[in-house]
Amino acid sequence: MPADPLHRAAKSPRSTTSQPPSGSGASAIEVRRSARRRRTVSAYREGDRTVVLIPARMSEAEEQRWVTVMLDKLAAQESKRRLGDTELAERAARLSDQYFGGRARPTSVRWVTNQNTRWGSCTPAEGSIRLSHRLQGMPEYVVDYVLLHELAHLLVPGHGPRFWQLLDAYPRTERARGYLEGVVAADRLPHLPLTRDE
Repeated sequence: MPADPLHRAAKSPRSTTSQPPSGSGASAIEVRRSARRRRTVSAYREGDRTVVLIPARMSEAEEQRWVTVMLDKLAAQESKRRLGDTELAERAARLSDQYFGGRARPTSVRWVTNQNTRWGSCTPAEGSIRLSHRLQGMPEYVVDYVLLHELAHLLVPGHGPRFWQLLDAYPRTERARGYLEGVVAADRLPHLPLTRDE
């Protein structure tokens, strides 16, 4: 697609640094604009900051949208790379300490491959938590939400007001629920065969 002369960036490429949304895993986000970059957006971690590389001509709204997309993508890659059963149990303990004052103490937390209709499950009598392998590779805040959901069941059975009050402490509850609802909705879409032109 040729560059539109009316929409070329009139200003020189710039770099901005801002604080990330809560739970993004980095202390600062640096956006670097490049006149040589045409369409691609990329991101990487540099110490305690996340660097997002974007085309110089991108609008502020596009920049904000792409920063969110790239933070989620990095978090998903990092989550897939490092969360085994041991790390998952450690993460559950940290989340319990942070959001429930350490009151939810599971005896085991592990990934399972036999849960295809639910994201997680909990057996309060045994203190065991199981997360579906389908969560692997999703953003960290989504995995954290499902862990917190199951940890909350160790404290409150069912999904009554007290249960949801516990989850209100997690600031990304609504976003994580929306993400999971989107995944479920996408799975229900018809998968049309590709045409030759695609």
